[in-house]
Amino acid sequence: MADILTFSTDAFVDSDKIPAWREVFGRSVVKMDMEPARGEPFRSKARIDCLPCLTIASIASTANRVVRTPQLVADGSDDLVFALMTKGEAMISQRRREVVFRAGEAVLWSNASPGVCDYARPIDFVALVVPRAQVAVADIDRSLMRRLPDDLGAMKLLSRYLSILGDGQLDGMTPALRALCATHLRDLVAVVVGATREAADVAKVRGVPAARLAALKADIVANITQRNLSADILAARHDISPVYVRKLFERDGTSLGQYVLEQRLDRAFRLLANPNPLDRSIGAVAFECGFGDLSYFNRSFRQRYGATPSDIRAGRRCDDTDALSRSPGEP
Repeated sequence: MADILTFSTDAFVDSDKIPAWREVFGRSVVKMDMEPARGEPFRSKARIDCLPCLTIASIASTANRVVRTPQLVADGSDDLVFALMTKGEAMISQRRREVVFRAGEAVLWSNASPGVCDYARPIDFVALVVPRAQVAVADIDRSLMRRLPDDLGAMKLLSRYLSILGDGQLDGMTPALRALCATHLRDLVAVVVGATREAADVAKVRGVPAARLAALKADIVANITQRNLSADILAARHDISPVYVRKLFERDGTSLGQYVLEQRLDRAFRLLANPNPLDRSIGAVAFECGFGDLSYFNRSFRQRYGATPSDIRAGRRCDDTDALSRSPGEP
């Protein structure tokens, strides 16, 4: 299978939407028998990212019923499916157990057993498919078919990490980075479900800090226009301590203050270099990017890019344009 696969019923005429969904996407891709709800126009779209030892399936659909039949189970797959609901709700049945889970909640089920999932209303969800041997959980069978609530700390962290990856961040990523993301996700799934003590210790060193740092960086980028992006503010938003926030950036070879400054400067550079700029002064650009001191902004900008903000706005570039986007000291 390709690294990225997309499917949408919008690509088919009405008469072919359901057959294509059943045969192409259902039986061939996700290995499920699927039936849409009666009496409603049917739509579905999906994106599947194949990473080493992990698949991410992001699916949106109108109401339907999905069945892992005994005939399909005969394919021998023992993959575990960690399904995280982002919109709507579902009732899933397997191994004589029945679970209802809603937005923010998740459930773990096994492809090695027949099962049924009913979506009574439109839904969005993300499924992480992992080979059983890759999930370091003490007793996997006891972990199956349990509602995993949205108030678990590890669940919140996993949701944030997935939302970051869901913004197209996997596109164009190197194989090494894709493998690293897969490792982080497997670690987080294991922690949410109930990792072995050894696996939990590994996840604390490897997957959990990486996911927390990614979530913090995404928060900073999304709120870079805010003046106050202190460790205290970020810690409160992410339910961790300010000391831990600083440590995560230090382990990454930088500091919180340096990372925030770089993101502010990068945003300012893009605004100033825009060939179709809005009518705003350099001071207004600095303020919009979170700077409160214009002198500090000008000094920091010149140190990073080797040119003043006025130079960039006027279109005067260094001979090597790429040099402007590199940090000092980079080759």
